[in-house]
Order: sequence, then structure tokens, then C-alpha cells
Amino acid sequence: MSSRTKRMKKTSWGARERAGMSFLIVVAFFAVFGLIILTEVLMIDDRGRSGSIIVRHGSNGGRFGESVPDYDDVKDDYLDDTGIFVRETKYGGAAVKNILKNQKDLKNSIGISVLTDSAEPRNPPVVPWGQMLPSKIEQTLPRFPADMKPTDGSWEIVNGTRYKFFVFSAFYDRRDGKLVRVIGATKTRGPEKVWCRFWYQTGVNSTKYRSASVMARVKIIRENWNLKYSACFILCPIRGPYPEIPHAVSVVSKIRAAPGNVLLLRNTDNDPDFTNRTFSNIPNSIGALYLLEFLELNNLLGVSHFTFYNHTIGPKASCVLQHYVNGDLPQHIVPYEDASPAKARNSSMVDTTDASYHMPTKYNEDNTAQLKPKITVNILPWNLRMRSQKEIRTEGLFASLNDCLYRSMYRYSHVALIDLDEFIIPHHNDTLIDLITWLSKRINNRNTGAYSFQNAFFYLQFADDEHMYTASDRQAHLRAALTTQRKTRRRSKLHPQKQRSKYICKPEAVIEAGNHFVWEFCPGRGSLNVPADAAILHHYRVCEFGGDDCIKTPSVVDRTAHRYSNRLLDRVGTVYNYLKDVCSLPDVPRAPTKPPPTRKKELKIRIPLKPENDKKPAETTKPHPNGISNSAITQQSATVPMEVILKTR
Repeated sequence: MSSRTKRMKKTSWGARERAGMSFLIVVAFFAVFGLIILTEVLMIDDRGRSGSIIVRHGSNGGRFGESVPDYDDVKDDYLDDTGIFVRETKYGGAAVKNILKNQKDLKNSIGISVLTDSAEPRNPPVVPWGQMLPSKIEQTLPRFPADMKPTDGSWEIVNGTRYKFFVFSAFYDRRDGKLVRVIGATKTRGPEKVWCRFWYQTGVNSTKYRSASVMARVKIIRENWNLKYSACFILCPIRGPYPEIPHAVSVVSKIRAAPGNVLLLRNTDNDPDFTNRTFSNIPNSIGALYLLEFLELNNLLGVSHFTFYNHTIGPKASCVLQHYVNGDLPQHIVPYEDASPAKARNSSMVDTTDASYHMPTKYNEDNTAQLKPKITVNILPWNLRMRSQKEIRTEGLFASLNDCLYRSMYRYSHVALIDLDEFIIPHHNDTLIDLITWLSKRINNRNTGAYSFQNAFFYLQFADDEHMYTASDRQAHLRAALTTQRKTRRRSKLHPQKQRSKYICKPEAVIEAGNHFVWEFCPGRGSLNVPADAAILHHYRVCEFGGDDCIKTPSVVDRTAHRYSNRLLDRVGTVYNYLKDVCSLPDVPRAPTKPPPTRKKELKIRIPLKPENDKKPAETTKPHPNGISNSAITQQSATVPMEVILKTR
């Protein structure tokens, strides 16, 4: 056999071997793939049989970050009795008594307590979500805790859970059936099952209550960064023998355990008002003057009510806020002058010889009233016992956003969810209400549930507006102390919608509020992206990534906020002088002086010249009229230095 034939046979054998190996790899791949599919189907089937009818667990997703829900199919969570709160295709309402009876009959044979104070069994009793307990069982449960007063807007613990579980507030949601929605915080993945115990007063102002209990569903709120804990909704449908709205609700982990919390159920009336805003986590470093600027400018923009969630706040800012809460403010606006010292609020204590101080007057020069618009403020404590950014995102921010949303529902026509360093400034309208009305005449916003505004960074590292140095009016110092007046340079490129954007929404059109956009609307509602030439979000902050590199980005000067200068200065100045002594506020700082122009510097260097005879051959020596030789002159001139001037900036 020739060598060529041997090589051909060897090559053919190698090709068959590689083909066989490829076939085995393909078979192995499909085998593994089929095993994964089979396992997934079995797990889904097992989960459907054992847990989904009790509590819907959070999904194990997160592959796509915050753009995808952290729980499955939200559409099934907001239905009504026809297919509504519970999947009752397998377990009907009439079957619960039989289920509980069968569970009780199994107690002696398998040694599991169904509804006792002892530890929960590994496979808990099968009770459909939203199903009320039978009245006979309800009568054996613990009574209303007489030593507990219903709370509204404070973090309370749910006793008996394996992981941290807190509840903050409870709201009656009547948009689609009868539902109690509790704002809370708990474990993100696989939250523990809980029950809702409704408390009904037996009479007007009665201290005695009857109860009804229902299996609740825990629904995790999105944007949790996949941290261990997350804000959540506890959903409790109202059914059974007491269809009326309860007075309070308790969330319990074991149905026979004594309640560790009693939340007053808020049932707001359908009474629309002006825009309401919320802000969470008031920082300790916030200044009283900036807080006044924030309140008064937003009031100029049409805001009538503010809801704050106070995590930490300084004493001066706290004093200012408390006066807004109590309504203890001047009734009339006084033209502010920098030279006017703060005086006592009682007119009898004012020194009349101080001509620069103006007492509040009831009328302007044109005989028109100059009453100060009323601002109402609500402050809720925020003492959530979870480590921010370690256990839960940003102090449980999304619980406060949704609490404000439901707290304002049917009380205010619109809600703006923004931070303390942000202002939504319209370009063609004076107020935000005017802006929304203006948009409705140009765009069909019948189905609009929220108005989204693009973000513009006004970096605090940018130089102050040049008008701060040239202004010579009576309000120059106060104007230079206000952020919206001093900082007018912004980053020229706006962020796209849903990135750093903020929004104004209609509360009754929103189911789940997010930080930068609405996560879930009621059916048929959506968000309207407001054009940037109509209004943008002014965001006053330092560089988001640290350092000062942000000032190198292309920027433009935007003085839109200066349209409110005169009114804002008078309002802030009036309140500041009114509270200066009471709240121990410091004097308004002096306006900065314009820095001197940069002058060109001159650097002088003396360079000695080299002798001419070093470069040229020696010339013939001729006698000089004074008796000095030419060579001597050449040598003398060579030793004289030449002055070179280098101009630098």
C-alpha cells in the first residue's frame, strides 16, 4: 500500500472521528437542555400546587436590571370579584371550611397544628389568597389590643416573622373592587405569608371592635437593586360578612398571634385640590434658607401642600418646618430689604425709629391685598430599621413615594414626586397648573396619567451668575444666597426621558409609583413626555461622580428661574425676618464680590550675548579716535546681557 493511500485512509478516519464527536456533543446539548426544561416544568407545577395560592412570591429575575418587574404578571393583581383578587378556579370560597376542616382532621395523624401559636408547619394550610376566615374560627382569634392606639405614618413591626417585616400605613383602594393596601417593607425574594385582620367599630366612638381576617398577598415594589429587603404592598381584599370599610387593620404572621401593629385605615374623600409634592429623607445638612426657597418657589409654581418624610433634619430647618406645620407665619408679604434687621413678631416690640424695617401692611400702594398664600405641610417620621444601601435601597425611598401617592389620592388633583434639590420650571406658563391646562389644549391628554419632565443638571461647581456681581438693588445679598438665582449655568444636554426624569401624576391613575417614572398605571392610562421647550426639571447638585470634571461638559446659561425673582425674594425675605430670632437663623450672607480679572504676567530672563570674535574671524585692528581699539569695544559689548521678556497668562 502506497504512502498516499495510507494518508488518505488516515484522513478519512480522522474526519469520521470528528463527526462522531460532534454528534455526541449535539446529543449531550439537547439532553441537558431537555433536562433543564423538564426540571423547570416540574418546579413550576410544584410551586403552583403548594405556594402560589397562598402568597405570590417574588420572581428570581433581575437579569435585565430595573427595567423588568421583580415579580410576575402584575395584571392579575388588580381585578375584581369575577376573576379578581384570587385564583379561585381550583379553590372556591365555599371550599375553605372543608379545607380547614380537613387540615384539622389531619392534626392528630401527622402532628401539625393548623392555626395555633406554635411554629408554622413546613407546608402551611392551603387557604386561597383573599379568602376570609369563617366566623366560627374568627371568634376564637385574639381580640383588639386595648393598649394599642391605631397609628398612621410610622413604621411598626410585624411580629413572628423570620426576616424583618415592617408596615407603615394603610389605605382603602376603591378603584377596582374593595381593597386595603398596606405600605410596608420586607424580604425581596420569597416574602413570608401574612394575614390582614380588619377591625370594625361596634359603635360611634366605641372602643370595642369586631374583626374579620383574610389571607394577604405581598407584592414587592420594583427598583430594589436586588437587595435583601424592599418596599412592598400588602394587598387585602374586603369580603365576607362585613363588606363595609374597616376602621383599622393589623398585619400578622400567625393568625392566632396577638397583633403587634394597628394601622389606621385612611379613606380619603373625592375632593380634588391643587398639586401636592413629597420629598423623602430630609438631610441634616439642609439649610433653613434653602428650605424656605424650596417651599416658597414651589408655592409660586402652584403647590399648596407638602409631605415630608423626615429621616434626619437639623434644628434650624426643623424649627422653620414646624412653623409651616402650625401655620405660624406672617399673613402679609413685606418688600424685603437687605438692610432691614429682623424684629420681634409682636408689633409692640418694634423700634419705630428704625426706618429701614417695614411692618406687614394689609394693602399695596394700589390698594390691592398682599396676603401671603397659605402653605400646608405634613411631616412624617421615617425611622425604618434597615441599613440603607446595604439591606434596602435609599432608606426605603419607594415606600415613601407610594405612601404619598395613596395619601394624596382623591384629595389633590396632581402629585409631584421630586427631591429637595429639584424644581419643575415651566417656560411659557407661570404655574404648573397653567402648564397642564396649556398642554391639555394642545395635546389630547384624556388618557394621560402622568407628565414626565427631562432632567437638567445645574452643577453647583459652575460659576455663579454674573448678575450676582453687578446687581445693586436692595435685595442683592438675599438674591445671591438663593440657589435658583445664583446658579444659572446648566449642562446643555438634557437626560432622555426615564433617566433622571421626574413627573407629576394624577394619583387615581397610578397603581405603583417609581422614582423617575410611573411603573404601573390603571388600565387605559399612560405617561406624557413634556417637550423640553415647555418645561424641564432643574436639578441643583454637585457632580454626580465626584470631583469637578462635570464643569468641563458643554453648558449653557438658563435664567428661566429669574422670572420669579422679585416675588420669591419678597416671600423668602418676609418669612426669614419673621423667624430669624425665633429659630436662631444666621444673618443673610453678603453677596460675593466679582473676582479681579486675570492679568498677564511677564517673565523676564537675562541672557548674556556671546562675543562676536567667537563667531567671526578676527578683523584688522584700527585705531579709535579716543585711543581705544576696536577689539576692546567688541569685548566690552559682548559682556552686556540682553533682556528677553516672555509673556504668559
